[in-house]
Amino acid sequence: MTKPIAIQGIRGSFHHEVVQKYFSATAEVIECMSFDSAVDNLLQKQTDSMVMALENSIAGSIIPNYALIDSHNLSIVGEYYLDIQHNLLALKGETLATIKEVHSHPMALLQCKVFFKDHPHIKLVEAKDTADVAKKIAEENSKGIAAIASKNAANLYQLEVLAESIQTIKHNETRFVIVKRENNGLKRKEINKVSLKFELDHKRGSLATILNVLSDCKLNLTKIQSLPKIETPWKYAFFVDVTFEDYKDYQKAHAIMHIMAENFKVLGEYKNAKT
Repeated sequence: MTKPIAIQGIRGSFHHEVVQKYFSATAEVIECMSFDSAVDNLLQKQTDSMVMALENSIAGSIIPNYALIDSHNLSIVGEYYLDIQHNLLALKGETLATIKEVHSHPMALLQCKVFFKDHPHIKLVEAKDTADVAKKIAEENSKGIAAIASKNAANLYQLEVLAESIQTIKHNETRFVIVKRENNGLKRKEINKVSLKFELDHKRGSLATILNVLSDCKLNLTKIQSLPKIETPWKYAFFVDVTFEDYKDYQKAHAIMHIMAENFKVLGEYKNAKT
């Protein structure tokens, strides 16, 4: 029996939409109100997979999620890029003129702030989750309140779309990763992207040397993110994503970096969703 997939948020959220598109439209989910809770479900084997947002084309990296994957020794087994379209949802019969408040996640409010400059009568209220607001509006028949959420949420909770694509930057993409307790054993010929983590001494040229190894081994650096080590001031862990055409090139780089860097670790080997 297939276990449900853990997500941060509820049905109708963007995480749920990724589950529907990556796995199947009918896939069941475990709704979690935090990423820590979703990870706990994975570790306790209530699920074998979870979907986790890792970075946004506008807002950048969700740094704590890198740390969650690393600290719990989880493995990235896939990725999905979702075009984030924010829509204004409310009860049927409502209009922009009747809306007094909009409740949504702070990031969604920020990404739509230009739209609301044209509607100064609307008060913006921060909430924990976009889809959860939509669900509450439907359940509580909340008049005069709107949510910023997906069309998927509008359909699930039978709300009306008052305005489509209200985000300021129209191309707003989030990268989600599929996380499991261990690697899913893809064949080498299918693997063309890897996520790595390593630490370096705080001295001149240490990072440049590693980047030169990647270049010399024909690996393309698509992401680099530093995270300070709390227990060691001014020392950093680096999270890196690389793509390649030949797995042997990656193996060569792996062997060299394993020697050169401290606490070198593979966070996942998977298929590049952009190819």
